[in-house]
Amino acid sequence: MRIGVLGTGNMADALAAHWVRAGHEVTIGGRNAQKAERLAARLGGSAQPAGLRAAAEFAQVVLAALPFGAGASVARELRAALRGKVLIDCSNPVGPGFRLLTRNGLSAAQQLAAAAPGTQVVKAFNLCHENVWRMSPPVFDGRPLAVPVCGDDETALALVHQLVRDVGCEPVVGGGLERAGLLEATAAFFIGLWVGEGVDAQAIAPPLAYAAGPGRPGPDDAGKASRQESSAP
Repeated sequence: MRIGVLGTGNMADALAAHWVRAGHEVTIGGRNAQKAERLAARLGGSAQPAGLRAAAEFAQVVLAALPFGAGASVARELRAALRGKVLIDCSNPVGPGFRLLTRNGLSAAQQLAAAAPGTQVVKAFNLCHENVWRMSPPVFDGRPLAVPVCGDDETALALVHQLVRDVGCEPVVGGGLERAGLLEATAAFFIGLWVGEGVDAQAIAPPLAYAAGPGRPGPDDAGKASRQESSAP
């Protein structure tokens, strides 16, 4: 797969490292040529430096590893080069006090889609610190990290799911792009718990078997009952 990375910061570094190791062709795009060259040299393998436009033109899939606020302006600038491409948004529009900066408006991912019509935008990789993505692989208590993915195009989603697996994680179907705002709000809430309160966010949700309450049918029970009935003599 040909992957273009817009940005030369920590998220670009962390995710691109996995994709280079997985054998993808990766072009690092940056406004600062020296930063792009340094990151490409550190990644090694197939990684090559380029400008932002060249990275977008090269790629099938583009990672927008850009801060919220910069992403939409860059997408607008590169909209011709991005047309027909898959654009992954990993940004978090979170401001001081862990405040969501997109309140009562479009999500960051939807803003990218509006800025670059004809681009298939997919929201993913926004719920963890870059150092989690640097893990090889991100596995906790023997279980690979799950990565929610939101998007509208099945082909685009299939490509991003593969890139999630190449990081060593498991993709989770998160619904269409209209649900990207829920992912961004989840990130704001979790960051506030983790950083602001020192709370383990995983502790706020019960195991899946208890999602409907103790003793109540779980999400798989209907299917199990149906299978049991069909196999009965």
